Amino acid sequence: MRTILVSGASGIVGYGILRSLQQAESTYKLIGTSIYCDSVAPGFCDIFIEAPATSDPSYLNWLLDTIDKYNIDMIIPGIEADMYKWVLHVKDIIHSGAFPLINTTELVKLCKDKWVFYNKLVQSGTACVIRSSLDQNFVKLEQNFGLPFIVKPREGFGSKGVKKITDIQTFLEVKKEIGEQFMAQELVGTDDEEYTTAAFCDGRGGYTGAITLRRKLSKDGFTEKADVISTDNFVETISELCCLLKPIGPTNFQFRKDDKSVKLLEINPRISSSTSIRTAFGYNESEMAVNYFLEKQEQAQPIIRMGRAVRYTDEYVFYDDSIYL
Repeated sequence: MRTILVSGASGIVGYGILRSLQQAESTYKLIGTSIYCDSVAPGFCDIFIEAPATSDPSYLNWLLDTIDKYNIDMIIPGIEADMYKWVLHVKDIIHSGAFPLINTTELVKLCKDKWVFYNKLVQSGTACVIRSSLDQNFVKLEQNFGLPFIVKPREGFGSKGVKKITDIQTFLEVKKEIGEQFMAQELVGTDDEEYTTAAFCDGRGGYTGAITLRRKLSKDGFTEKADVISTDNFVETISELCCLLKPIGPTNFQFRKDDKSVKLLEINPRISSSTSIRTAFGYNESEMAVNYFLEKQEQAQPIIRMGRAVRYTDEYVFYDDSIYL
């Protein structure tokens, strides 16, 4: 039986990965870690371990000791900070006996700064790029992009921190909230035309499976409502991006459409917050990753069920004498 560690297990990505692995065809020993010992995480794993903060000087030694102690086969990051930490210590982690599920070092570093990533797309000449700017002058941005436009932090996970600017007052408030490290971007399409595609990439410029959701975002930037749709309209763009960037394993592409033209918002080079929704419709990217990287099994396009998903708030109750599921 394979032993899988999922970090950040108290968050929507972490426990989404754990829940997906619980639903896999194979049975795994699941270890969840988090700095929060009073979270929902213990309900979705066999062993829960309280972790030091990723920034703590003791973190790496703690991680390597944990891998050795529990004979862990794979570690999967549930938070962005861990992905950035692990990519700096891939050799140490592999030497300890575990495989870190992270994308290529080049892509992880490229996507860390959205402005650097934008310039990579511009230099490639791809048609999916969205006009962006580092200008912090409202008048110039309004002249360049019109109203509304969006601003977002240069660093950060997914759509978190993205703000729509409709007037100068909103711009000044958001600028004060975000600070100096932000970029502005032309607003493409409408909120009803936002999409997230998860693709399982082969590292050679191709991909072997994908699922696309048309989604509505929560105020925190996560998928709140989603409809499964065909990936056909995105195949050309995904293929072009895979050829350019050569991602490997689970990779998340965020798109908007304007007049039927596909535009790329950004790439998250890891499993994203919609992973449990994808699993419910037949696309279990965590299980695919275990089978591909540990079992050396080539992956194929899963059979996708059509439907819609709505996220809501619920409780997971832990009794002193038992667990209520």
